[in-house]
Amino acid sequence: MDPSMDTWDLSSPLISLWINRFYIYLGFAFSISLWICVQIVIKKQDRNLQENSFPKATQDLMTNGYVSLHKKDIFVSGVKIFYGSQTGTAKGFATVLAEAVVSLDLPVAIINLKEYDPDDCLIEEVTGKNVCVFLVATYTDGRPTESAEWFCKWLEEASRDFRFGKTYLKGMRYAVFGLGNSAYASHFNKVGKNVDKWLWMLGAHRVVSRGEGDCDVVKSKHGSIEADFRAWKTTFISQLQALQKGERKKSRGGHCKKGKCESHQHGSEEREEGSDEQDELHYRDTEEEEPYEGSSEEEFGGEDQQSVNSIVDVEDLGKIMDHMKKEKREKEQQEEKTSLFRNTGRNEDGERRAMITPALREALTKQGYQLIGSHSGVKLCRWTKSMLRGRGGCYKHTFYGIESHRCMETTPSLACANKCVFCWRHHTNPVGTEWRWKMDQPEMILKEAIENHQNMIKQFKGVPGVIAERFEEGLTVKHCALSLVGEPIMYPEINSFLKLLHQRKISSFLVTNAQFPAEIRNLKPVTQLYVSVDASTKERLKKIDRPLFKDFWRRFLDSLKALAAKQQRTVYRLTLVKAWNVDELQAYAQLVSLGNPDFIEVKGVTYCGESSASSLTMAHVPWHEEVVQFVLELVDLIPDYEIACEHEHSNCLLIAHKKFKIGSEWWTWIDYNRFQELIQEYEDSGGSKTFSAEDYVARTPHWALFGANERGFDPKDTRHQRKNKSKAISGC
Repeated sequence: MDPSMDTWDLSSPLISLWINRFYIYLGFAFSISLWICVQIVIKKQDRNLQENSFPKATQDLMTNGYVSLHKKDIFVSGVKIFYGSQTGTAKGFATVLAEAVVSLDLPVAIINLKEYDPDDCLIEEVTGKNVCVFLVATYTDGRPTESAEWFCKWLEEASRDFRFGKTYLKGMRYAVFGLGNSAYASHFNKVGKNVDKWLWMLGAHRVVSRGEGDCDVVKSKHGSIEADFRAWKTTFISQLQALQKGERKKSRGGHCKKGKCESHQHGSEEREEGSDEQDELHYRDTEEEEPYEGSSEEEFGGEDQQSVNSIVDVEDLGKIMDHMKKEKREKEQQEEKTSLFRNTGRNEDGERRAMITPALREALTKQGYQLIGSHSGVKLCRWTKSMLRGRGGCYKHTFYGIESHRCMETTPSLACANKCVFCWRHHTNPVGTEWRWKMDQPEMILKEAIENHQNMIKQFKGVPGVIAERFEEGLTVKHCALSLVGEPIMYPEINSFLKLLHQRKISSFLVTNAQFPAEIRNLKPVTQLYVSVDASTKERLKKIDRPLFKDFWRRFLDSLKALAAKQQRTVYRLTLVKAWNVDELQAYAQLVSLGNPDFIEVKGVTYCGESSASSLTMAHVPWHEEVVQFVLELVDLIPDYEIACEHEHSNCLLIAHKKFKIGSEWWTWIDYNRFQELIQEYEDSGGSKTFSAEDYVARTPHWALFGANERGFDPKDTRHQRKNKSKAISGC
C-alpha cells in the first residue's frame, strides 16, 4: 500500500472540518444559546411555582435562598401631647390621653406649651415619626391661654412668613382638640381652629378631625366637655392604631375649599361623630384649599345662596335671574358713586376719604400690622424679637449702635409713590403722588404707635430665651425707624411728628424713596436721613421702582441734590437685584458725587415670596460674596469713601466717608444722648443753632468692622441658625 495514500486518507476528515469550521462554530453558538433559554424558562417556572406555593408573609422572609429575620417597620415611634391650659382642664385631658396611648405600647410625652420653644424644636417633628397632639383652650376674647400665647403667636407669624414656606412642617403629623364655651359664639374654640389652620398652612398633616369640647352642657354635642373629649379620644386612638399598622383610614369628613367647608351633614349638632379629614394627597392637590372644617354654618358665615355648581330647579330660575339683575344694578350704581368722588378724593359727605379701606385694613392686619387711625401703622421687627432673646441685632445695631430691642418700626403714611419689585408687602399698601386723604394728628399717631409697640413687646413676657433685662428695656422706645412701609415724608405733619419723637428722647431714622425733593428740603433735622438709590440710570430705575410720577428721574436727581444740603447724617440705600442693577458702577459713582452722602448702605435684595405684582425670584438674590465684590469695585471709583462695616447675616455692608475715620479708627456709631442735646438746642433757638453729623459720632467697636471674624455679629449675643430643611434666604 502506498504510504502517501494512507496519509491522505487520514488527514482528509481534518481538512473537511477545517474548511467547514465556520458552520461548526455557528452550531456551537446556537446550541449554547438554546441551552441558556431553556434554563431561563425553567427557573422562571420554578419561581412562579414558589410564589404560588408560599404565602406572602413567608415570601417576605426569603432572602438569597435562606430565611432571614425581617426588620419590622415602625410607622409611629411615639406621641407628644402639648397642652395650653388656664384652669387645668386641658392638662387633665392630656394625662387621660397619655394613659390611653400607653395602653398601645407607645412612648408618650406630656409638654406644657409654656416651656416649649417652637422656633427651636417644632421642626424636629418633621423628621421624627411621632404624632403630635395639641390640647388648647380658648380664653378671654378668643385669645389663647397665657401658657400657649407665645406658641400661638409664633405659629401664626410662621404660617404667614415667606421665609418658612408651605412645606416647612411637611412630614409632621398632628391632631388638635380645642376647649371652649359655645356661649361665646363669636370666639368658640377659636384657638383650636387657628392652631389647626396654621399647622396645615405650614405643610403638616392632620391625622384626625379637629375635636371641639364645649363647656356649655346645653349645647355640648355629647352632654359635657368631658364627654366631648372622650368621644374624640376614641376616634384618635382608633386612628392611631391604624397608623401603627401602616394603614390610613379613609375620610368621612367634608370638603374644604377657599376657607369654606361643605360637610355631608350641615351643622355641628348633625355632624357625624369622629368624622376624619380627607386624605392628605387630596388636600395638597387642591389649589387654595383651607385646612379646617366647619363645625357650624355660622363659623364660616353660612349663606342661603346656592353654589354655582349646585342643581337649580327650573321654577327657581326666574328668581335667580332677578336677583342677579338686581346685584348688577347695585354694582353699577356703586361704581358711578365711586367715579364721582375718585378725582376729588372725597366721600359722599364731602369729607376726605380714609387711606385705609376695610379691605386694606384686613390685608394689612393679616400681615401683622397694628393699624393706627386712618393712615398709620406699627409692626414689631423680627430683629427686635431676636435681640430680646439674645440672638443678635439688626445691621443698624452693627453700623450705628442702635439697641434693636428698643427700636419701634412705624410709619405715619402707608401710601407710597412707587411700586418697587422688591416691595416687602406685595403692594398691599395704597399708592399716590400727593396727600389726598383725611389726616390724623401726629400726637395721636405717636401715642398709639408707642402703646401698640409696648403691647407687642409685653407678649414676650415668659417666652423661652427672652432676657429679663432686655424685656424691661424694650418697653421704653429709644429709636424709631420710619421705614416700615410707604412714604413717611408724604405725611403733611412729618416735621411735627419728628419733633414729638425728639421730645420723648427717641432717635429718628427716616427713609424716603427720592420722589419728593421739596419735602426733603423742608425736612427738619433727623438723627439719620436715608434716600433709596435702587438704580443708577433712568431706564433701570423705571424698571425696578416703577414710580407713579412721570418726571420721576428729575425728582430722583433733585432729591439727591437736596440730600447734599443736609448737615446731619445722610445715607444712600442701595438694594442690589442681580441681573437688574449691579452693573454700571460708573453711573453709581456719579450719583454719589451728586448727593455726597455720609454713608452708603449696600444690601442684597430680600426675596419676599411669589407675587403676581412682581417677577422677582430667588435667582435675583445675590450671594454675600457678590455684594462684597460689588462694594469693592464701587469704592475704587469713589476715592473719598472706604468700606467700614459689615453685617453678613443681613447680606449688607456699609461704605463710609473718610471724615468718619478719625486717626485709624472708624466712628460710624451715634452718640444718641449728644444728639438729643443738640436737637434740643436747635429747637430752643428756633432753628438758628445748627449742628453737623460729626457733632454726635461714637467709636465703632472692632467686631462691627469689615474684615472682623465676627462678620458684624455682636459677640455679646448668641448666633442662632434656624433648623430648616431648605437653605436660608439671604437678607434681613
